[in-house]
Amino acid sequence: MNTILEMRGITKTFPGVKALDNVNLSVREGEIHALIGENGAGKSTLMKVLSGVYPHGSYEGDIRFRGAPVAVRGIADSETLGIVIIHQELALVPLLSITENLFLGNERARGGVIDWTAATLRARDLLRTVGLSDPPETPITDLGVGKQQLVEIAKALSKEVKLLILDEPTASLNESDSDALLALLLRFKAQGIASILISHKLNEIAKVADRVTILRDGTTVETLDCHDAPISQDRIIKGMVGRDLADRYPRRAGTPGEILFEVEGWSADHPIHPGRRVVKDIDLHVRRGEVVGIAGLMGAGRTEFAMSLFGRSYGRNIRGTARLNGRAIDVSTIRRAMDSGLAYATEDRKHYGLVLDNDIRHNVTLANLDGVAKAGVIHHEREIEVANDFRRRLRIRCSSVFQETVNLSGGNQQKVVLSKWLFADPQVLILDEPTRGIDVGAKYEIYTIVNQLVAEGRGVILISSELPELLGVADRIYVMNEGALVAEMPAAEASQERIMHAIMSGGAAGARPADGTGPREYPQ
Repeated sequence: MNTILEMRGITKTFPGVKALDNVNLSVREGEIHALIGENGAGKSTLMKVLSGVYPHGSYEGDIRFRGAPVAVRGIADSETLGIVIIHQELALVPLLSITENLFLGNERARGGVIDWTAATLRARDLLRTVGLSDPPETPITDLGVGKQQLVEIAKALSKEVKLLILDEPTASLNESDSDALLALLLRFKAQGIASILISHKLNEIAKVADRVTILRDGTTVETLDCHDAPISQDRIIKGMVGRDLADRYPRRAGTPGEILFEVEGWSADHPIHPGRRVVKDIDLHVRRGEVVGIAGLMGAGRTEFAMSLFGRSYGRNIRGTARLNGRAIDVSTIRRAMDSGLAYATEDRKHYGLVLDNDIRHNVTLANLDGVAKAGVIHHEREIEVANDFRRRLRIRCSSVFQETVNLSGGNQQKVVLSKWLFADPQVLILDEPTRGIDVGAKYEIYTIVNQLVAEGRGVILISSELPELLGVADRIYVMNEGALVAEMPAAEASQERIMHAIMSGGAAGARPADGTGPREYPQ
């Protein structure tokens, strides 16, 4: 099999940090090549070099594509070669149609006038190729995340792609959408299209990858051939983190205490469509020292519930009662929710969790400025001290606390989000997809932080689309579907099959005993 891509001795330096140090990567024609490593290992930086985001001249090393040396000076150059990257944050314009997005910057035109008939016909062909049946005139905002991902791939195909780079393509997808996307990559492979797959989901890599290149601390560790012998996830993890990870989920001792936080009759309507109920009469409680998981498919209403609860930051006509230590609390604004002892780490860290063009120091202290102020004036030395403390405790990889958060890897950005809320000293912390797009080593560190919180007597609500994560971390699991809770079960009695059955059937098999220790079915 011929080699389509050779990257040799790639070195990329930013102020104060060497992101890539003599990295080598080789990709063959028609193969799926997985690129993995911890957050901050240099995966995305390497792909930005290849795709022209970091142009020729801003790095050291050589790139050969289809046997010839290339000097990629911008994204247009890489796309002309047939190299197309799909970033984790999709680059689609929500209010434009599928067709308009497919050919944005690559318009089908005659004499300077867009030929919409030709564009629509070509759009239908591309959508058929990726298995998307929606009409080409459908606005992107009307599509779910899984379908938007397919539009991005169709957009790449419109540019006659020869090497497709996918950066965490399934991070925001449910299991069925993820499987469909992986099947599509296998179809492309059969057509001779090569793919570079960046993913932290090791089970997905095992399904489709032909070879795996592991990066660690900006250097190439090794390339493994999946056809020589089966490669275990433990083997890959050891290459990523430089050590064996005996247990994915740190053990936690202790028994949850009395009820710390409870929600009764919580409902919320859609913020734009009046009368459309998206959160339906939620009754939920969290005990002191307990991790409560919320499972459900995308669109089940988990995030909508969490945001409506945290300062009514989502929805309208919000109703219900929230209690902390048995007393009703005011959560009508974000400030009041925080003052009442709640914190919410959003699933969308880039838009809602961080001020990206601010440094780590300012982001860490943002939710508790009183903690670094004297007489209403920010005490800068104290601010630096706090930020450095969390940098050490959460092992945030950065040049200093003065580094802008936009330049951090996704996992390190997530640690800054957690630092911000930990410094706010909440009694109940809501974590919404806290490990999305994060490597196994960073996940373990976050699970350890969760264990420390509950050991201090706090409560944690964990929303996650990864069922093994819920089963490994939570003490008790609620199952949510179509805005309502449909089941509740102790994690010790739960399984992936049982949770999925509850989602699909609208309830768990068997009613909960009177003592509340077993599974519970909610009427539909």
